[in-house]
Amino acid sequence: MAQQVSVQYVDDLDGSAASGPVDFSLDGKGYTIDLSDTNASKLREILTPFVTAARRPSGSAHRPIASPARSSGPSRSRDEVQAMRGWLRENGYTVKDRGRVPAEFVAAYQARTPAVAATDRPATRKSRKGRKVNNVEFSGAGTE
Repeated sequence: MAQQVSVQYVDDLDGSAASGPVDFSLDGKGYTIDLSDTNASKLREILTPFVTAARRPSGSAHRPIASPARSSGPSRSRDEVQAMRGWLRENGYTVKDRGRVPAEFVAAYQARTPAVAATDRPATRKSRKGRKVNNVEFSGAGTE
C-alpha cells in the first residue's frame, strides 16, 4: 500500500501558510519559528543592522547553540572511579577497566551491597536499544 504524507507549515505570527522553519539564536538560546516568506524577510530585515555590526564568536566559524547539560549525576574523579571499580570487583561484580560504570553498579557501590550469586539473578537480556535490563521493557518517550 502506498502512502503519501504532506506537511503544511503555518506561520506562527499570523496563521497564514508558512514556507518553513527559521532558526535563530539570541543570548545563547536557540529558537525556531515557522514563517511565511514575507515574515521571514521582515525578520531578516529587522536583524540585518545587528548582524552586520556583530562579530562571530572566536574559536570556530560555527558554535553549536548551548543546551542544558545531560548528566546522570555528579562527575567523579579518576581515583573515586578506581576505588568504586575495586570495591565492585571485590564484591562479585564484573566491571570493565574502561568506560562508564552501569548505574545499577554505582547504586550498589553507594549502598555497599554485594552482588547476588549468578544463580540467584533474574534472567538478563538486551532491550531493543542494546541496554541490559532485568525483565523490564523500556520503550516510548522519556526512556533515553
